[in-house]
Amino acid sequence: MGAESQKLKLLYLMQMLYEQTDEAHGLTTPELIEGLAERGIDAERKSVYRDIETLRSFGMDIVKLPTRPVSYALGSRTFSGAELMLLTDAVQSSRFLTQRMANRLAAGVATLGSRHQVRSLKKHVHVEGRIKMQNESVFHHVDTIHEALSQRRKVAFRYVKYDAAKRPVPQKEGRTYCETPVRLIYSEGCYYLIAYNDKHESFPTYRVDRMQGLRIADEPAARNQAIATFDAEAYSARTFSMFGGTTQRVTLRVDESVMGALIDRFGKDVESTVAEDGAARAYVTVAPSPVFFGWLAQFGRAMRIEAPAALVAEYAAYLREILEDYA
Repeated sequence: MGAESQKLKLLYLMQMLYEQTDEAHGLTTPELIEGLAERGIDAERKSVYRDIETLRSFGMDIVKLPTRPVSYALGSRTFSGAELMLLTDAVQSSRFLTQRMANRLAAGVATLGSRHQVRSLKKHVHVEGRIKMQNESVFHHVDTIHEALSQRRKVAFRYVKYDAAKRPVPQKEGRTYCETPVRLIYSEGCYYLIAYNDKHESFPTYRVDRMQGLRIADEPAARNQAIATFDAEAYSARTFSMFGGTTQRVTLRVDESVMGALIDRFGKDVESTVAEDGAARAYVTVAPSPVFFGWLAQFGRAMRIEAPAALVAEYAAYLREILEDYA
C-alpha cells in the first residue's frame, strides 16, 4: 500500500469510528475492513489493529466492546448523547431563532454524535408549534454589537415597537439612536442590548430583534466609572423581562409553597428570614414595572409586598384598575 493510501486509511478509520460508533455501538474488524474497501482501500486484519493502536496513541478513546465478535468504538466524545439532546432542544426552543436557522444549528449539533445518537435526537425532540422570530437580523445584529464592543465604538440604529395591526412602528419618530453598547444579555428567549445613554447618564435596554439599520458608528464609545463598574448579573436579577427603571429595595412576604419560584427568579442566595408564621420575608432589589406586578400577581396571596408602603399602594392600584375593567 502506498504512503498516500496509508494516510487515507487512517483518516477513513477515524471517520467510521466517529460517525458510526459510540459507547453502545461498535464496528467489528470485518466491518471496518469492508468499510475501507467501499472507500477503495484494501486492508488486512493485522494492519487494522496497528492503525487502531496508532489512533489511540494520537489520543482517540477507542475501546473494545464486549460483543461477539469483539467490536471497536469511540468510547468518549465531547458531548454525551444526553448532552446532545439538551443542546438540540435548547437550540430548537430558542425564540430568537427562525425555524430555518434552528434546523441548521440543530443539524450542526447532530454532527457531534454518532448516527445512532442522531436517530435518537430526531425521535425525541419535538419542536413544532414553538413560537419563532420571523427574521434572521438578530444574528447579524449580535455580530455587529460584538464588533462595536471590540472597537469601543457606539452603535447607531432605529428602534421599533408594534402597533395593534402588528406593524413595526419606529420610535421617537424614526430618529436614529446612537448609544454606547455595554453588554448583551440573553433573557427569556430574547437578546437584549444594555447601552449607556450619555444625555441621561442611564442604562436603557433594547430588544435586539427590534433594532433596524444597526451599524457601528464613527463616534467612540463613552468611557466612565459607571460603565466600568456595571454589574450585568445584578442588573438581570432586579429587572423583569428587561424592563429597566429606577430600582427599589422591596420586602416580600412569601409563603413556603412558592419559595421555589422566588429562588428561580432571584437565586438561592436571595436575602431572606423566616417569619413568625413559618412564611419568609425576602429582601430583593427590583425595578418596579407592570411586568414585575404581573409576575407577583400569579402567586395571589402566597406572595405579597410588605414594604415600601408607596409600592404597596402602587401595586394595589394596578390590581384595582385591572379589576375595574372586568367589573
